Amino acid sequence: MLFQVGGQGVRPTFFEMAAAQQLPASLRAALTYSIGVLALRRPILHKVLDYDDEFFALLMLVLETHSLRTTEASFSESLYGLRRKAVNIKLSKENPRTESGHSGLKKHQKALSVAFMVVLPYFKSKLHSIYNREREATLQASLWGPSDVRIDDSDYFDSGASHVPAGSLSTNASLWARVRKRIEAFIGDFYPWIHAGNEGLTFAYQLLYLLDATGFYSPGLHVLGIHVCRATGQELMDTSSRISKIRSRERERLRGPPWLKALQRVLLSCMYTTLDYAQTGLIAAVFFFKMMEWWYQSAEERMSAPTVYPPPPPPPPPKVAEEGIPLPPDRTICPLCSQKRVNPSVVAVSGFVFCYPCVFRYVSQIRRLFHDM
Repeated sequence: MLFQVGGQGVRPTFFEMAAAQQLPASLRAALTYSIGVLALRRPILHKVLDYDDEFFALLMLVLETHSLRTTEASFSESLYGLRRKAVNIKLSKENPRTESGHSGLKKHQKALSVAFMVVLPYFKSKLHSIYNREREATLQASLWGPSDVRIDDSDYFDSGASHVPAGSLSTNASLWARVRKRIEAFIGDFYPWIHAGNEGLTFAYQLLYLLDATGFYSPGLHVLGIHVCRATGQELMDTSSRISKIRSRERERLRGPPWLKALQRVLLSCMYTTLDYAQTGLIAAVFFFKMMEWWYQSAEERMSAPTVYPPPPPPPPPKVAEEGIPLPPDRTICPLCSQKRVNPSVVAVSGFVFCYPCVFRYVSQIRRLFHDM
């Protein structure tokens, strides 16, 4: 399953790289939302949401390791037909650093790639959550004061028992609490600067890549000395044959009695099938879930929408009083002067239209009569 974004040559376009980089974050958001909806019916899934960073890091660790081992590309890059290649740098007197070509990834480059794609985002997510807690604590301290104890604090109640003051804690626990508090305060103070520097450096690399001034899309790829290239048809065929050879060697290394070997082969086949279709399966499952949610949400909205009735017919025209003024058949004629209306004015009580001078004199006379009476 490959997504083609366009472009020619070996060098991927900026949009291919941007799409491949944003796919893990989009996948995590979709999985978190899907599990959150399913947790409404299965409360046990709330434990997954409580440790979503760990579960997603473990999932990406398996997917990224398998993808780098088989295709020499990350999970998202393999979807766009991209491959990672080591940059061979040749030293010369004329140009101290000259890129002479590409080669396959080495073992340490694959291990560091997994660390850059899984471990660093995990720690970044943890640091971001600590920063958010520190910011909320700072805002609460500015509103309630640093010495105030709020009712919703976690250490105010302890399963119905009486409140235990902080001085009664052990020395080691209090020391660890102070150290942890200082570390969190340090993260809250310096994390914005670290985050801003990382984002600025990443933006600079992306801008240079867009202007074709560098072959590295991100600082991590530059540190690892890796270029991301578009895979050719021959490379895709070589990837398939390499995967077959790797799996054949793994099956040949099986040891034990015949029944154990058969069981191991079945387990390996199931694992291979799961990993092969993990990319397509995850994206298809999230897409199917969102489609079903939209379908049922539209049906619920139609069922819960208020019934719209047709507007009632207009009331019949009022009957003319015996001493009243009949309306002329021509609607452009004033009922008072029987002439064509001049400066039409409507009476808000009845809705009839008269000439403004006529209705003004008529209403003024009626008011004078009532005043005289």
